[in-house]
Amino acid sequence: MLKDILILQKREFQNKIKELYVQRETDFKKLNAPLIKIIVGPRRAGKSFFALHFLSELNNFGYVNFDDERLVELKDYDSLVEAINSVYKNPKNILFDEIQNLDKWELFVNRLARQGFNLIITGSNSKLLSKELATHLTGRHFLINLFPFSFKEYLNLFKKDLTTNEIKNKFDEYLFEGGYPEPKIKKIDNKDYLISLFDSIIYKDIVRRYNIRNPNKINDLAYYLMSNISNEYSFNSLKKLTSIESSHTVEKYLEYLEEGFIFFNVKRFSYKVKEQLSSIKKIYCIDNGFISSKSFRTSPDYGRLYENLVAIKLKKLELDNKINFYYWKNQQQQEVDFVIKKGLRVHKLIQVCYDVDNLKTKNREVRALISASKELKCKNLLIITRDKEMKKSFEWFGIKRKIKFIPLWKWL
Repeated sequence: MLKDILILQKREFQNKIKELYVQRETDFKKLNAPLIKIIVGPRRAGKSFFALHFLSELNNFGYVNFDDERLVELKDYDSLVEAINSVYKNPKNILFDEIQNLDKWELFVNRLARQGFNLIITGSNSKLLSKELATHLTGRHFLINLFPFSFKEYLNLFKKDLTTNEIKNKFDEYLFEGGYPEPKIKKIDNKDYLISLFDSIIYKDIVRRYNIRNPNKINDLAYYLMSNISNEYSFNSLKKLTSIESSHTVEKYLEYLEEGFIFFNVKRFSYKVKEQLSSIKKIYCIDNGFISSKSFRTSPDYGRLYENLVAIKLKKLELDNKINFYYWKNQQQQEVDFVIKKGLRVHKLIQVCYDVDNLKTKNREVRALISASKELKCKNLLIITRDKEMKKSFEWFGIKRKIKFIPLWKWL
């Protein structure tokens, strides 16, 4: 039985490997590390495809996809190893796909690693994986974060040099459709695909895993958040808006939605950790396509879509341990969208402003940047725009600062 399942899975990946592959910004060289390689990211972001292309260059490897209902009750791991050895002729390289669906997976892979297997693992639940990694695989694993296509990766789909106007046109598509690979490569309807994927994550990865008795409530919470991207929130305010019984339940549901790589939060900047943890946070989505497909909108709302794309890129950099990022707000309610911290110091302040031709809007963004610049002692100031590119000095209350402007498509 197990052998039959692996034979059918082998046929599936052999067909999959023939599909168009887009080079990811994550380097293949990372997969050569002599440790357990764990590729973490949203469901269907291309994790297994990325790993399969690396493994296809090796002489022999095994593959098991645990996102398969026929393997749900698997308990006999030795029989699984026997089946892998039979189907793949005793491979030393093995890819385990969606490992979080396997009970006590961390003990199993630890044993195989000790026996000399080269293991690559993918997973779509951030907390479940990080908890087990910290407990059982300390110092013996290497983490790779993979998101849906960045704009740069999206442009690689077209396999040719593009003019500036063509890049801008592609960016307009990417802004609304997001970067999930499959609908781009297979030319299928983006909205229908993402609605189906969203529902699958909610009901398969969250409701079923955590035995949520009233799935409509977590679905309503997700719908509300998706319609209010980049807004501040508190657990208590979300409780009132969604009719969920308690703030504790809201907190738990939000944690599940973040674990499933649908949303992530950004903390308010403070030099005091306690204030960071207790302050109101902002909510963002892992892909703009979800916002276009699942939110309630009465206008295109370019500003929020722009800000969300910037947040996604910064989140990826944070997960790769290159930066930490926050938002800033003072008592006068002036606000800066993103505070970038590298090491011990504030490295850059970023405002996202779709339309800087509006004088009132531009003045508001510039004044907040200068105020934050003074308080946080940072002179590296950037405004990300629709099409404005320049460097210009501004003065506010006697404080003079030079600010760089750059179009979002170019910054990405």
